[in-house]
Amino acid sequence: MDIPLAEQLRPQSLDEFVGQEHLVGKGKPIRRMIENKKVISMVFWGPPGTGKTTLARIIAKYIEANFVSFSAVAGGGVAEVRKIIAEAKKNYGLFQKTTVLFVDEIHRFNKAQQDAFLPYVEDGTITLIGATTENPGFEVIAPLVSRSQIYVLYSLTEKEIETIVKKAIKFYPKHKFEKEAVEHIIKNSNGDGRTAINAVELSASLSKKISLKIAEEAVQRKAIFYDKKGDWHYDTISAFIKSMRGSNPDATLHYLARMIKAGEDPIFIARRLVIFASEDIGNAQPTALVLATTAMQACHMIGWPEAGLILAQTATYLATAKKSIASTNGIMVAMGDIDELNLDPIPLHLRNAPNKLMRSLGFGQGHIRYPWKVERETGRKIIQEYMPKNLKGKKYYIQDWK
Repeated sequence: MDIPLAEQLRPQSLDEFVGQEHLVGKGKPIRRMIENKKVISMVFWGPPGTGKTTLARIIAKYIEANFVSFSAVAGGGVAEVRKIIAEAKKNYGLFQKTTVLFVDEIHRFNKAQQDAFLPYVEDGTITLIGATTENPGFEVIAPLVSRSQIYVLYSLTEKEIETIVKKAIKFYPKHKFEKEAVEHIIKNSNGDGRTAINAVELSASLSKKISLKIAEEAVQRKAIFYDKKGDWHYDTISAFIKSMRGSNPDATLHYLARMIKAGEDPIFIARRLVIFASEDIGNAQPTALVLATTAMQACHMIGWPEAGLILAQTATYLATAKKSIASTNGIMVAMGDIDELNLDPIPLHLRNAPNKLMRSLGFGQGHIRYPWKVERETGRKIIQEYMPKNLKGKKYYIQDWK
């Protein structure tokens, strides 16, 4: 069976490893840990193709430990964990050889499965290295997180991808890669080293002469990493909203395009637009809420791909609209006062007076129902107190636009 190019190219040492200089560079934490041969359990958090598995293998090699790979995707359960632990105890007892247990996609394990690792991490039977594309603070149980060091791995830069692509191309000395083809592979790998290597391998299988057209065929499209239930999902919608708030329609369209390409639910995006129209624009431009609500209804009726046009129109309108948080701040402060202050009685004249007893107690007495009408007809200014006694004169709604 042919070994995939990505596996053939897998670095065997820190000197061959590309990227993550903040972790493996001179004097950086993982390099120091390896050099001192004092490795603790850790979790690697980052997008695909950034070197999580490779780095775990290198660590095990440097400290001369057994490397055992375990994946949630492959369906490993608690019984398999126990077998691995038993073997690790045996190796340590007979040969004084430690075991590095690499758990890929650790966020996919349920609580019981993650709990199974815990005692053996605590007593040093295994050194656990977990890999996840999800925030470990949410997806990994707290006891494991507290006993591990969390390291964040970042998408590779174009320069780092270029280094990897050049190494991959050397495996095909009889092939000719045109400059434009190589640039296309680098730019469309989206910081994912594995995607870049796979694109080179596929290009080489399609033709001996790799033109831009062949590279485009191999890459197909940019490999957008976007888990709808994960951090990248929330990071993208956050950037989208903040771009609208910052009145930047170009950035707004960029993040909208990311979500469209990733197949995000158009109604999810539309709901955020409705909320934004009220929260961040409010009465500075009240038509924003009308447009956003209409857009959500239209997206519901139409769906992809045409919903993208409706979302683009609405998002750019909201990005370029006047902004106001007067009503948003007002209701937040008012609700805060409900929590913090005493609730003084509602003024008698504002209370409902459905019967004779209530009216005899002064409910509704002296209330002018349409003060604006009286003022218009008489020219007399009507002053009527609406606030409870302890909030008299309190201002919640303060206009903040011109």
